[in-house]
Amino acid sequence: MNAAKIIKEKKGTIIDVRTPEEFKGGNVANSINIPLHEIQQRSGELKHLKQPFVLCCASGNRSGMATQLLTQQGIECCNGGSWLDINYYSSQTE
Repeated sequence: MNAAKIIKEKKGTIIDVRTPEEFKGGNVANSINIPLHEIQQRSGELKHLKQPFVLCCASGNRSGMATQLLTQQGIECCNGGSWLDINYYSSQTE
């Protein structure tokens, strides 16, 4: 699953797993902020969002951890890496 393709085809939901403070400092338009430490507790909420998920953070480390957690729960997702990369892909579809 390729993050750029999912975004280009508008097939999923972008989830930013950074802290709320980081998210407020800049984020991808229409992305949802669910901090990494809340991912497991909010898995019920996630099941109501359009999958697949493109997960992002500052560098790709936290989104990688979130991808592993969600994949183990059977949720379709991919690690998009840095939110700046996802923001670039998103801007190419407008």
